[in-house]
Amino acid sequence: MTIEPRTLRAAREGLRAKRFSSLELTRHILQRISQVNPRLNAYLTVNEEEALQQAAAADAALARGEESPVLGVPIAIKDVLSTRNLRTTAGSRILESYVPAWDATCVARLRTAGAVFVGKTNTDEFAMGSSTENSGYGVTHNPWDLARVPGGSSGGSAAAVAAGLCCAALGTDTGGSVRQPAALCGITGIKNTYGRVSRYGLIAYGSSLDSVGVLARDAHDIALLEGVISGHDPHDSTSVREPVQDYEHNLTGDLHGLRVGVPREYFLEGMQAAVGQAVQQAIEQLHHMGAIISEISLPSTQVALPVYYLIATAEASANLARFDGVRYGLRVPGADLVDTYRRTRGAGFGSEVKRRIMLGTYALSAGYYDAYYIRAQKVRTLIKQEFERAFAEVDVIATPTSPTTAFRIGERVDDPIQMYLADVFTLPCNLAGICGISVPCGFDAAGLPIGLQLLGRAFDEATVLRVADAYQRQTDWLTREPGIS
Repeated sequence: MTIEPRTLRAAREGLRAKRFSSLELTRHILQRISQVNPRLNAYLTVNEEEALQQAAAADAALARGEESPVLGVPIAIKDVLSTRNLRTTAGSRILESYVPAWDATCVARLRTAGAVFVGKTNTDEFAMGSSTENSGYGVTHNPWDLARVPGGSSGGSAAAVAAGLCCAALGTDTGGSVRQPAALCGITGIKNTYGRVSRYGLIAYGSSLDSVGVLARDAHDIALLEGVISGHDPHDSTSVREPVQDYEHNLTGDLHGLRVGVPREYFLEGMQAAVGQAVQQAIEQLHHMGAIISEISLPSTQVALPVYYLIATAEASANLARFDGVRYGLRVPGADLVDTYRRTRGAGFGSEVKRRIMLGTYALSAGYYDAYYIRAQKVRTLIKQEFERAFAEVDVIATPTSPTTAFRIGERVDDPIQMYLADVFTLPCNLAGICGISVPCGFDAAGLPIGLQLLGRAFDEATVLRVADAYQRQTDWLTREPGIS
């Protein structure tokens, strides 16, 4: 029997038709992980024993006639989301032995729906990075070219989906950390509106920016998962009481009359030529499908990068103060309490985390708080207002996801500014709190994937999913497979 479901939907259909069982599918995925993961380093923890138990329980539920979009389907979880009785490290040595006693809400909802958790995926430490090179447990490799990065910080989840080591995965997006790795790995990834999916159980980086997202082969798969994890959660004060639409039902394939805005500021001088060409061709494809294309302007885009890194690092400085060697995680004893703090954090935090803590602490310090942090928050409001004005004229905004395709491992580690510029097109979405999705739209001359980003109004995930799905029905980019798979 051949088991090769490349999408969550194919896995669901195969399970319903009894072409294979969840136990057989899970064993197949676990075998692929054992063969491929040593070359990719996509997984930090493989959940083999519990996954097989979950698969057996799913088979029993399927035999009883129970229904769920993810029942019996192998899913991967980014290792910044708490998983009950399963190690959760946030990619940091300071949490190397941390095992939560509870699930993050999004994980709990998947568990209730019968998903099979095959493991926890690699991430930049505390989700701070754009390449998954900042993990305390080694870099993840891109399945299209093992010498290149998969993007970050959800690089482990993106690589796992692209290489067929799960049917879909959860990630998190603070400044592009779902969309950028999705683009670099040739898959689809959504960043939800802030407040759409509960952040309860997410190990925080930037609390006003963090968003749980989904990575999968295509937009249809994401629509299925979104319906499971979205919705209000009383455990999260930032979770919004906004109705969750039937995302799958809204995938009509029809774009006639849809208004697409193309911001001139997103086509920068110095952007990789192949990226600009592929994105322009994708926008032309949307036009041929009936969409109305118009040029728009988002002038504050040019200041989004410094605004983001002021706000995100300030929030990181506050959030990471809890890792002190006293309450949980690594503890390196010192001569006194302050020395214990110093030794624990010195040994447990990596260089990028230390850099961002210092930047954030400086921005929040006396004499600089008003000049940096408060001013950045004011400009953030301007960015949000610009998007609101744009969405009064258009339904979605189309841009490149990343200015380049996947860069080589080690190429930017000594140049933080160049690394931060990898997220220049994705950061504004998080600052504005809106939703966005990345879909494959081409390849460069080296055979590396290129991503098209579609941004939507707050809580209008249904529209960006509809556009992404319609585009994917008319193109064949998803038929290509990375060599490692």
